[in-house]
Amino acid sequence: MNKRHAPRDVMWLLLQAAGAVEGRLERALAEVALSGAKLVALTQLVEADEPISLGELAAQCACVRSNITQLVDRLESDKLVRRVDDPKDRRSLRAAITPLGRERQALGAKQVEAVRRQLAGALKAIDGDALQRALADLTSVSKR
Repeated sequence: MNKRHAPRDVMWLLLQAAGAVEGRLERALAEVALSGAKLVALTQLVEADEPISLGELAAQCACVRSNITQLVDRLESDKLVRRVDDPKDRRSLRAAITPLGRERQALGAKQVEAVRRQLAGALKAIDGDALQRALADLTSVSKR
C-alpha cells in the first residue's frame, strides 16, 4: 500500500483539510469584515427576529456568557448590533441586530455558500453520501 494513502495518515489528512476549509472560510468572511463567531451570532439574531438576551445568545452560539459579552461588544462597536432594555426585566439587556448587521449577515451567508460550493466542486468525484456518513461516524466517535 502506498504510504501516502495509508489508513494511519487519514487522521492527519482530515486535520489538514479541516484547517484548509476553516482558513478559506475565515478569509471569505474577512472580505465582508466578519469572523465565523460574528456570523454565527448575527445569524442567531436574524433567525430570532427579535432582541434576545445575552444568555440565550451564548447558549445558541455554544459559548460562555463572558465570551458572548465580548463578542457583542465588538459587534456593537461595528454597529452591527445594539443593546436594548429587556421589557420583562429592567436589570437585563438584550442584543438587537441593526439594519447594517442584517446586511452584513446576508453578505457573510453568501460568502459561506460560495465556500460550500467550492468545497462541493472539489469533492464532486467522490460519493457524497458515503463521505457524510463517515464524517458523521467520526463526529460521534469523538463525543464518546
